[in-house]
Amino acid sequence: MDNKMNAALFYAPQDVRFERIDIPRPSEGEVLVKVRAALTCGTDIKTYQRGHPAMIKKVPTTFGHEFSGDIVEVGKGVKYFKPGMRVTCCNAVPCMKCFYCKNNQHNLCEDLLVLNGAYAEYIIIPERMVRINLLEFPRHLSYFEAALSEPLGTAVHAIRLTGIEQGDTVTVIGSGPLGLMLMRLAALQGAEVIALGKGEERLKQAEKFGVKHIIDISDISSLDKQIEKARQLTSEGRGSDVVIEAVGKPEAWEEALKIVRKGGKVTFFGGCKRGTTITVDTEQLHYSELKLIGVFHQRPDDYRRSLKLLSDRTVDGRDFVKETVPLSRLIETFNRVKSLEGIKFSIDPTKME
Repeated sequence: MDNKMNAALFYAPQDVRFERIDIPRPSEGEVLVKVRAALTCGTDIKTYQRGHPAMIKKVPTTFGHEFSGDIVEVGKGVKYFKPGMRVTCCNAVPCMKCFYCKNNQHNLCEDLLVLNGAYAEYIIIPERMVRINLLEFPRHLSYFEAALSEPLGTAVHAIRLTGIEQGDTVTVIGSGPLGLMLMRLAALQGAEVIALGKGEERLKQAEKFGVKHIIDISDISSLDKQIEKARQLTSEGRGSDVVIEAVGKPEAWEEALKIVRKGGKVTFFGGCKRGTTITVDTEQLHYSELKLIGVFHQRPDDYRRSLKLLSDRTVDGRDFVKETVPLSRLIETFNRVKSLEGIKFSIDPTKME
């Protein structure tokens, strides 16, 4: 094996360079994976644009976090995993020791370990992740499908905490990759799903995923009209039983509060920029008995459920990835995603143009 690998190195916001760097070697308990598919993600695009306080600790550094590949080397003490295994890995792993982990709230762990660096030919899986969040996947599943298990796990977590009942009307705000995953999972729960989003390709997929009503917000001039349209699609115009926000903007959070019915639930899935706030009508919150839920990341069991859903093709990952492109076209591909082309792309770090 050559001792150099292709890598996209983050130096500063909007400064990513494609270089040949040393292939890392696994220490005790670690595993070296050859990356076969690294997916585009909104978080990685934001990291490229403005950096990321949690995922970028020093520069230059590799980045990217949704991936799968083949084990090529294992460190001392690794027992189950062997070279040649096809694996995928959740990029954040709890300590299993702190108050929150012992309270079964692993996603809120006080010592959450985050893995970054999938936009490179090889990646080291830390010992803790090898023990808890590294999973082998079946041969019939493609690499890019397996890589979807990380984002889908966050949607599994959100749907589980939301507690959708069969027959509920569920409005999902946002037609990005996670919005579409949330729509699919809500439909699988037996809900009547209303989608508010934009992007022709994405909205066509929403229909395929079982969404009953689609509102193309690019055709609607104001938030008030979006809200009115969404409420009109609910029984007697009273509002949705459940509203899930999957945009990550304060105005979308507030929009969700205006679509939900009395006694309904709002799940805030999209993370907003740090320091932003929303206004909640206290009269509505109190007298309408609203339940507001914030959700973040996923637990290890959510991740395992996610991979099973993909392996069974209950959620068909082939519907989410438009094409595979070489690593050297990463930034160009980010721009394609921003222009609402496709849902996700798979990056092949072994190829450079």
